[in-house]
Amino acid sequence: MKKLLSWFLILTALFSLAACGKKEPGAGQGQLEVLADIMTETGEFLHSSVENPTFGSVGGEWLILGLARSGLEVSGEYYETYFQNLSAYTAQQGGVLHEKKYTEYSRVILAVTAIGEDPTDVGGFNMLQPLADFEQTVFQGVNGPAFALLALDSGNYEIPENIADSTQATRDMYVDYIINAQLPEGGWCLMGDEAEIDVTAMALQALAKYQERKDVAEAIEKGLAILSSRQNETGGYQYSDAEQVSSESVSQVIVALAELGISLNDDRFVKNGKSLLDGLLQFRQEDGGFSHLIDGETDLLATEQAFYALVASDRVARGESALYSMK
Repeated sequence: MKKLLSWFLILTALFSLAACGKKEPGAGQGQLEVLADIMTETGEFLHSSVENPTFGSVGGEWLILGLARSGLEVSGEYYETYFQNLSAYTAQQGGVLHEKKYTEYSRVILAVTAIGEDPTDVGGFNMLQPLADFEQTVFQGVNGPAFALLALDSGNYEIPENIADSTQATRDMYVDYIINAQLPEGGWCLMGDEAEIDVTAMALQALAKYQERKDVAEAIEKGLAILSSRQNETGGYQYSDAEQVSSESVSQVIVALAELGISLNDDRFVKNGKSLLDGLLQFRQEDGGFSHLIDGETDLLATEQAFYALVASDRVARGESALYSMK
């Protein structure tokens, strides 16, 4: 009850919507309903913007995952169109979505699981199979094992036997890889030696289900500390070396806290009275989409990430399973 109340309280941030012609709550309308209105408007914008969803990091899996986990009314034909397009593309590619980027398989597993389809039969190919290859999965760096864990755990899938001439992957190996890649300051990055907000948040999302391990719990606390210290007074995060903040960074941190069961009203993530939701809503546009940078225009990738971050918040606030928990 305390956790649900805490998540409910974070939604008070949603009354800071006066700017940019954004929708105001109606008389007697509660905070949960306001969040639902924003989420619905964004979902409708995405649904109307992508009439023919197919394989891809934009207009594909993230869109489908968000819509399927949102609870919004979406026709079965829409998901069927996506799955047919995905299956046709996979078959055309001979089951090879990418030679090096195995996050492609993880992303597909998440979307397919969300709509109730079988990831072991997509165009006649098993999308779980590539994740059995440890070396290839971690080739990208932290993102590889992080999304492999999210995908495998989304449906509690067993890792297949590795048919390649390489190391058989296990969940513990992927967890260990992420732990060992943590920077001394507490975050993670794809390259270099400075923590990246997005990558750190994604690593925490993957580790959330392994908190019973002492080393994981310690790594999570260090990761949260760096995310808290880097949050600025608008509730957001600085984008690279620029003086602007990125909506995608805020979105990923929101999802991370949702997966970890941490309130967005947690003192560590409220700066100058601004929460992460305040930080995200800075990017909301009149058409229902979100921009990448505050002074930018609606961006589809940024909108998809903002949408499933709102979905993650809504699900936790309503006491439902986390965004990536679909088993």
